[in-house]
Amino acid sequence: MGIWKAIKAAFAPGISVRPDARRLSAVDEVALSASLRALPVGERGWITLAEARALFSPMNDQYAFGEMDEVGKTSLAAFAAESDHRSVFDLMPIEGRVYFTRKAN
Repeated sequence: MGIWKAIKAAFAPGISVRPDARRLSAVDEVALSASLRALPVGERGWITLAEARALFSPMNDQYAFGEMDEVGKTSLAAFAAESDHRSVFDLMPIEGRVYFTRKAN
């Protein structure tokens, strides 16, 4: 480690930057299911909003998972909550991603 890095490390607060979440396979529900099962408890993974729409929503890109898309939101929530997946999801439209976080039980 260089001297400058050592000095910065000595005075830096104990905050570490968490690496980006793992990219999950979303070719189909089977692939996404396998990716979620492989995700360690507490870890986050993501798929694109377009992939989620293709798998879970009957609406077009503009309206998928919005106020009027009860079918899409319900399908996504049910999939995430399945006993094999034990996860919660977060829709992040600005990022164009859907994050899944694996729960303990």
